[in-house]
Amino acid sequence: MTKRLQLKRALLLLTLVALAFTGLGYRLVDLQVFRHDELAELAEQNTQREFWREPRRGDIDDVRGNQLATSVFVKTVCADPVLIGNQQAVVAHALAPLLRLNEADLFQKLLPRVHPDGKGGMVTNRYVVLQRKVTDETWQEIHQAMNHLSFGVDEAALSGTQRLFLHNLRQSAIFTDPVDDQLRVYPNGALAAHVLGFVGSDETVLDGRPLVQTVGRDGIELMMNSALSGVAGWCVTETDRRRRELVALRDENVQPRDGLNVVLTIDAVIQHIVETALAKGMQEHSPRSITGIVIRPATGEILAMATLPDFDPNNPGAAPVAARRDRVITDLMEPGSTFKIVVVSGALNDGVVHLNDLFDCGHGQFAYAGRILHDHERFGILTTESIITKSSNIGAAKIGLRLGADELYNYAWRFGFGQRTGVPLPGEVPGILHPVKDWSKVSIVQIPMGQGVAVTRLQMVMAMGAIADGGRLMQPMLVSRLTDRNGNAVQQYEPQMVRQVIRPAVARLMVEALKTVPTREGTAPEAALKDYTVAGKTGTAQKVGPNGYEHGHYFASFIGFFPADDPQLCISVVMDDPKEGFYGGQACGPVFREIAGRCASYLNIPPDKSAPPPNPSPPLVAEKGAH
Repeated sequence: MTKRLQLKRALLLLTLVALAFTGLGYRLVDLQVFRHDELAELAEQNTQREFWREPRRGDIDDVRGNQLATSVFVKTVCADPVLIGNQQAVVAHALAPLLRLNEADLFQKLLPRVHPDGKGGMVTNRYVVLQRKVTDETWQEIHQAMNHLSFGVDEAALSGTQRLFLHNLRQSAIFTDPVDDQLRVYPNGALAAHVLGFVGSDETVLDGRPLVQTVGRDGIELMMNSALSGVAGWCVTETDRRRRELVALRDENVQPRDGLNVVLTIDAVIQHIVETALAKGMQEHSPRSITGIVIRPATGEILAMATLPDFDPNNPGAAPVAARRDRVITDLMEPGSTFKIVVVSGALNDGVVHLNDLFDCGHGQFAYAGRILHDHERFGILTTESIITKSSNIGAAKIGLRLGADELYNYAWRFGFGQRTGVPLPGEVPGILHPVKDWSKVSIVQIPMGQGVAVTRLQMVMAMGAIADGGRLMQPMLVSRLTDRNGNAVQQYEPQMVRQVIRPAVARLMVEALKTVPTREGTAPEAALKDYTVAGKTGTAQKVGPNGYEHGHYFASFIGFFPADDPQLCISVVMDDPKEGFYGGQACGPVFREIAGRCASYLNIPPDKSAPPPNPSPPLVAEKGAH
């Protein structure tokens, strides 16, 4: 009986063991076979992470290699609220000044919060972003502050668990994201701000974490964003419980490819010269805005392009929206008398007039199509050249009548008006050049003196540059080349001619006429240079408002180049509604002279020996009423 009982017990035990092994075997089969894919994915999600590596954004340099924009890597400071426990007040008090955050707001960020995990469970947040774009120096200060946190207790008397908690709080509760961020820096502040533009951040979510990318928002930063951005890299690796990378277990490792450097045609020294002169003109004449452009006529290279008011791209949000607008390419204006270069050069090119042809300017009045045109002085008989010298509206109108509407439109278009120049900057407008079929009866006499058309400052200086360069209209050139991190050229940009607008011989005739403008007899004696012959044209265009032309409100301008017979630079200065003298020669001539003189010295341009001495006499009121 005892043996039978023992046998039963043994069989029962064997049965139980067999059942246990059967259950274990089924469980293993379930885990390793039926649920293998699901559990493998879950394990990978818990331990494996993919880190995105942002490439370093390329620099923007001037033509001589001076740095205009660069990037430095910075930290994203984060917190694990679980490790902070109930010490939010102590941590917030220590770190708020370093993170430049309100202490109460930081306290709230450090509180642990429970949220659904998407699978029916609840989890506590263990990754909270406290501050982005923190420099290495500031992070070291934060690290030191955490190491020296004081909790007002005798820590030697605490239990081992309590001391471990404080150790983890000091060493691990505050950390940095494994992926560094970038801070875009503009070392020269507002210099060339409208050309450079500024950057912003685009945020996406990768692997449950916010991913921030630096992207261009305006200017070259926007237009060349693809080249500047580079190509992202990544790594797939194992992580610890706080999602920190375990480098020894790294699986995939693809290095990012840094962005290319963009080398501009801008010369930082010339840009500074222009901005300094514009600031002085702003102070003396209090215009709503003032712009300056310096180009090389032979290549179309833009050496400087400035607008005031301006802004600091390091902090663009601090400036009004209007100050961030690049008025050189976004704002339209009637050009006034500077547009006379179009009708006169077109008529000379077609052979319908010659420089010594005589025109009766009617002693300051000319009736046409029921309208009376006026000149600022009672001019009688003027030659074609004198019409440029004196800036006669009536003379320009009569040349326009001789040229004809179709040809006038044709030359305006060939000089680049009514179309974008193609400069690599955002927001450029094409201007307004109506087709002949939409002209009024008086358009044929208004357009030659710069009314009834709307242009950008850049269009106008490129048109003048075409005359300076033998009638060749060049595309404005702002980017010289792209280089890699070692300075090797990856892509080189070359000057591009748009078209031959007028014959070289006609361009030389126009230069002779334009030389007479910055003289005692012309409208811009204050634009004359001591050692160089200047050729140029003034403009004083009455502004157009909702109810027509506004009395007492003008765009004043002077566009000139030098040395006149071998032009190295072409310079435009435009003021919007200047006070204390609003005529183009009077307001803008001195600014042109200062820019030109300082640029000539900086570039060592050989003097023009035949240059006349500057005229010390006060400016002539020669353009009054000339639009």
